[in-house]
Amino acid sequence: MTGKLGRFLLIALAVAGLDQLTKAMIVAWLPANGLELIPGYLDFVLVHNPGASFGAFSQMPGGRWLLVAVSVAALGLCLWLAVGPWGRGRLGFWALALICGGALGNLIDRLRLGQVVDFILAHWHQYHWPAFNVADSAITIGGVLLGWLLLRGKL
Repeated sequence: MTGKLGRFLLIALAVAGLDQLTKAMIVAWLPANGLELIPGYLDFVLVHNPGASFGAFSQMPGGRWLLVAVSVAALGLCLWLAVGPWGRGRLGFWALALICGGALGNLIDRLRLGQVVDFILAHWHQYHWPAFNVADSAITIGGVLLGWLLLRGKL
């Protein structure tokens, strides 16, 4: 597959592959008590999140399948936007590919494990942000890029 769609899929699959690789490495090698990377600020921990952001939908019956459906819909929307009007500019194209790759990485976890593996814990001493992963980072970066482009009227 060549052209715009091929490049988009290559980027998205690379992001999802990197996400799955880092998760496999963490699951295989991370000590049970985690690993402090930057004291007081950044750790590697192993967290299995059955829900969405901040554990949302984790207790809802059928929540897993709702999140699978939302992920599939997000993948379709990103693909449609990328080959259509929002994928014309380089930054918008990359933003959508990052979002798509991240959504795919977490979707693989949901289908395979029934939950998402998170392992990056950012905190400021005792104040913690919820653990996240490479897929979440890609989705966030892509979303920030899209927001910036929208605010500048570039989309």
